[in-house]
Amino acid sequence: MSRQDSFEAIEGVFAAMAQGSARNFPVIREALGHADALYGFKSGFDGDALNLGLKSGGYWPGNAARGLTNHQSTVFLFDADTGRCRAVVGGNLLTALRTAAAAAVSVAHLARTDARVLGMIGAGHQAAFQLRAVAAQRSFEKVVGWNRSPEKLTALAAVAEELGLPFEAVSPAELGAAADVIVTITSSFAPILKSADIRPGTHLACMGTDTRGKQEVEAALVARASVFTDEVAQAVGIGECQHAVAAGLLAPEAITELGKVIVQEHPGRRSDAEITLFDGTGVGLQDLAVASRVVELAMARGVATDVEF
Repeated sequence: MSRQDSFEAIEGVFAAMAQGSARNFPVIREALGHADALYGFKSGFDGDALNLGLKSGGYWPGNAARGLTNHQSTVFLFDADTGRCRAVVGGNLLTALRTAAAAAVSVAHLARTDARVLGMIGAGHQAAFQLRAVAAQRSFEKVVGWNRSPEKLTALAAVAEELGLPFEAVSPAELGAAADVIVTITSSFAPILKSADIRPGTHLACMGTDTRGKQEVEAALVARASVFTDEVAQAVGIGECQHAVAAGLLAPEAITELGKVIVQEHPGRRSDAEITLFDGTGVGLQDLAVASRVVELAMARGVATDVEF
């Protein structure tokens, strides 16, 4: 599964959602009361691609000590005509790729064409995927980054070097002052970026807030921006928009599905001075789209394992 395959799959499913041919089903997300784990299901149906299924998994914070990824998931695809199980696909890598692809799609459609400095807030496992995917969307000349644990920025700097981009560790305020595009990918429950930090013309892809209570940027910044998302209901409920909406600073009706821009039902960025913000909450249809693409590629290359089920 390549970054380009991921980008095309996510761009396509956002378009299908905007046109009403694909829909997500209600998310189930629960604390287990065991191993501090969060566990849940995301599911949906794309009537155009006939992708039907679910992703089952969650977050086990103790996994790192076991040499495992904290996020664990599996995607189950079903035949839309019969309901039979079509495929079982490992979801860990795909979750990272589809999350990064969503941010990349937002940059492709919303960031200024002359964006040159990329800012990264967060340096965890997902950050490297974000950096590689987003860096391909504009002619960036530099990466600036911040992380709560500064020592983790070393790995992110190595990815920037791999891409031929100089890297500088900065404070959040310095990052806001320098960056044309900013990706936030943390598990923060308190705002890291303030509205006063952000310059006119910046595009933000807020990718870490996917649970009630999480927050990466100040609500006033969300209210100041033109806001786009993968799914409005989820952005209002568990995304970065939840705080601005709850405070009465942002009306849900003011949030636009990114797919509307992709299918040219919304102009997207209207000026070089406009601040645009993508609230990437992560929806089940994204997982189904990339998993289905993987199955197609695996079958075409003769590497899928066919079993009686």
